[in-house]
Amino acid sequence: MTPSDRRARERTETQHAILDAARELFAREGYEAVTMRRVAEAIDYAPGALYNHFPDKESLIRTLCRQDFLALAERFGKQAAIPDPLDRLVAIGLEYIRFAVEHPNHYRLMFLQPPPVTRKATDYEEHGDPHRDGYAFLRHVCAAAIAAGQVRAELHDAELLAQTMWAGVHGAAALQLTMHGDDWVQWRALEARARAITEVLVRGIAAPGARP
Repeated sequence: MTPSDRRARERTETQHAILDAARELFAREGYEAVTMRRVAEAIDYAPGALYNHFPDKESLIRTLCRQDFLALAERFGKQAAIPDPLDRLVAIGLEYIRFAVEHPNHYRLMFLQPPPVTRKATDYEEHGDPHRDGYAFLRHVCAAAIAAGQVRAELHDAELLAQTMWAGVHGAAALQLTMHGDDWVQWRALEARARAITEVLVRGIAAPGARP
């Protein structure tokens, strides 16, 4: 490995450490409450040196959000090979909930807090691309189910269908992250709850005779 390669690797590793620390702090304390100095302190890094990687807090959160939303879209993309759209919807719903549980800080920052900054034109580069935009992929699958006649006739709006599916699995994911430790409820296994909500949702939208 050349000195240049080593420096590039160290820079990448440092940026990953910065992003991981920032994600945890933003998810726990909120975007406004966290300073660049706090992020630097979390990884024992010189505050001034942090600006060599990210010029300000806004650029840090933009990089973080883009990275995390792309990660979710990539996981959705792995379900693209499933031939039946309704089966694909079940798989997407399960993957969404698993992503939330496996990456709780990612999920809290992405979906349980208001957007911390106003979007810029550059933030829309992935918008509408099913390969890089998780919502676009979900809407694309819903449109495929509608076109195949697998969905109840009155549910002909792919946007409405996608948002309904999203709302259902989001509820299951959010409930797990916020309430799973509460002993007031005799919680059933997460995988059982995740599969139940996704299958109930898909069976509810399916046309007669079309079942996942």
